[in-house]
Amino acid sequence: MKYCSTRDNSVSISAAQAIAQGISLDGGLFLPEAFPRLDAARLISLQKKDYRQRACDILGDFLDDFSAQELGDSVNAAYGNTFACNKVTPLVKISQSTYMLELWHGPTCAFKDLALQLLPQLLTLSVRKTMGSKTVNILVATSGDTGKAALEGFRDAPGTNIIVFYPERGVSLVQKLQMTTQQGENVGVFGVQGNFDDTQTAVKKIFTDSEMRARLERKNAIFSSANSINWGRLAPQIVYYVSAYCELVESGEITSGETINVAVPTGNFGNILAAYYAKRMGLPIGKLICASNVNNVLTDFINTGIYDRRREFFMTSSPSMDILVSSNLERLLHTLTGRDDQAVGRLMSDLNLSGMYTVPSQVLEALKLDFYGGFCDEAETAVTIKDTFREASYLCDTHTAVALKVYRDYCRTSGNNTKTIIASTASPFKFAGSILEALTGKPSGDDEFAQLRELAQITGVQPPEQIMELEACVPRFENVCVVGDMARVVCEALDL
Repeated sequence: MKYCSTRDNSVSISAAQAIAQGISLDGGLFLPEAFPRLDAARLISLQKKDYRQRACDILGDFLDDFSAQELGDSVNAAYGNTFACNKVTPLVKISQSTYMLELWHGPTCAFKDLALQLLPQLLTLSVRKTMGSKTVNILVATSGDTGKAALEGFRDAPGTNIIVFYPERGVSLVQKLQMTTQQGENVGVFGVQGNFDDTQTAVKKIFTDSEMRARLERKNAIFSSANSINWGRLAPQIVYYVSAYCELVESGEITSGETINVAVPTGNFGNILAAYYAKRMGLPIGKLICASNVNNVLTDFINTGIYDRRREFFMTSSPSMDILVSSNLERLLHTLTGRDDQAVGRLMSDLNLSGMYTVPSQVLEALKLDFYGGFCDEAETAVTIKDTFREASYLCDTHTAVALKVYRDYCRTSGNNTKTIIASTASPFKFAGSILEALTGKPSGDDEFAQLRELAQITGVQPPEQIMELEACVPRFENVCVVGDMARVVCEALDL
């Protein structure tokens, strides 16, 4: 399996090289030159396996320069005893046709754990295979959940350092405390006076800065990424969609070969792109329901073919989706344009220079064939949380509520009631204040840990221990910088 760049098809590197490097030197993203197939017989064989075995099987196709032993050891280290649920990603049925795929039973209570518990193993192996003894410096821009999951995954990993940047006023208190109280000798955390898009753009510039690369070379070091721009972050996310389908068949909820839909709350487009890739491999998925909050740049793109980030940016109760530049969309464009790397390069240049681009009509038609785009405002998010708890006794977080509301809109407008998996991306206790206000209709106050206790009391649902333990933790990292100083901060932190 070889990997090309979205902006240069002549790039042809191994999986290990793609994971170690993180992003192509031309600014493009790595993706497989072809996708392996999941035929009916293989899906039947996967149904007989547990989550860890399915992960080894599926990832083995994409990461064929890793031995079976290396993959097995990596998967067992990631999912062996770090998840609270033995199934790793359990399915919860909340109606006759709706299933919550709970992706938040890992150590940081968010879906990012599924990839970021595995990426450190894959990355350190990849560097060893391709670059020998180089030190890997991980740079992360986070809208909330990726930061903590990456910090936890790479904590004290040999031969690595990790620096996380987050928008100072764009994350919940729990998300912020999870990052700023992080333990480990190789970690650094910085708030940024700006939004996630500002932060992510600055990190990408650091990656492709020639002077930075020269400084790293003198230190026998490299930069790499733990964001979903890294293929090693995205590939493990394919696994849980395949596994969920197998669980539905195994439990008798669907028959083998029956088509399902998938609804995903997304901002950076990585989580739903993984579902799209599972579909391209042959998983029987019909419509991919792309759910946005009021930062609905993806909704508009799917409906019009115009991607325009020149709009007001909103801070919402679903902060991990407060994004206007969806990095992983570039990978989808590469596929929908028929692997036209020059066209993708022009679109990305237009976005960088003018803040927008428009895709040709045939690309828009292909996009609409697979995707439905919708969004959910703040009031609708709150109503969905309250109604879902009242009607189904299910407590969902703000991001999951966005997906659920958009899914219901799709059913109503299309008349399509195909059985659907909703990607439930975070524990509701990561956003206790917003959940509490949605349930009670009253302001929740400023004490987030009082909110946690009250939410547990009125719902009978117990918060994860790792969240409650934050109350007694003292922040280690309290530095805040402006976007223009991020490169300097990296140089000082890494002594470049």
